[in-house]
Amino acid sequence: MIGAAMDHLRAISEDLSVRVVVLAGAGPAFCAGHDLKELKDNPDSATTQTLFSQCSDLMMQLVRLPQPVIAKVHGVATAAGCQLVATADLAIAGKSATFATPGVNIGLFCTTPSVAVSRTVSRKKAMEMLLTGKPVKATAAEAMGLINSAVPDSELDDTVDALAKLITSKSAHILSIGKKAFYEQIEKPMADSYVYASAVMAQNMLEDDCTEGIAAFVEKRAPNWRS
Repeated sequence: MIGAAMDHLRAISEDLSVRVVVLAGAGPAFCAGHDLKELKDNPDSATTQTLFSQCSDLMMQLVRLPQPVIAKVHGVATAAGCQLVATADLAIAGKSATFATPGVNIGLFCTTPSVAVSRTVSRKKAMEMLLTGKPVKATAAEAMGLINSAVPDSELDDTVDALAKLITSKSAHILSIGKKAFYEQIEKPMADSYVYASAVMAQNMLEDDCTEGIAAFVEKRAPNWRS
């Protein structure tokens, strides 16, 4: 499943017709995490190391994907499923959705999910989720910044569609520049971030879509993006 997802994302990254990616669950849940039966049946260290490394590679692939990624969450998002939500650029959830990093309940601390969760919510909230394994309701997940918003379940599809359409109205090329820069600068010390961001923004000013966007603003018309 992880390998198939990575192959699909690799194809998407090279497809200029794809403007935004929506991650959604096809069953009763968004994602319940790794298959514990699979882990139990393959307990050797080489297999588990490969599995968790591959999962981490998938998360990094989402971060490096040129297109913005929206997680559309229904049901439960636990362990690696919660990691997916935290890794996505944006996340919208139905109000009945729940989130958890419950590995501690079975003696397997959610260490890899903690990488994404700790970079999305405050340290205290991240540690509370990781140390207790308690489920978090969608409204609480919104309050702590794990998701952008919690909406009535009946409005989830329309809300995500509207958000995706808004994003697709922007220049795809400029969004890819901005997404890459966001994740690059956020891990740097502040002074280094400003040096890096200033260079990116100066280069951005030379892009055709920036020239068009500024002209459209001045002329009070809709921009005609090249990408």
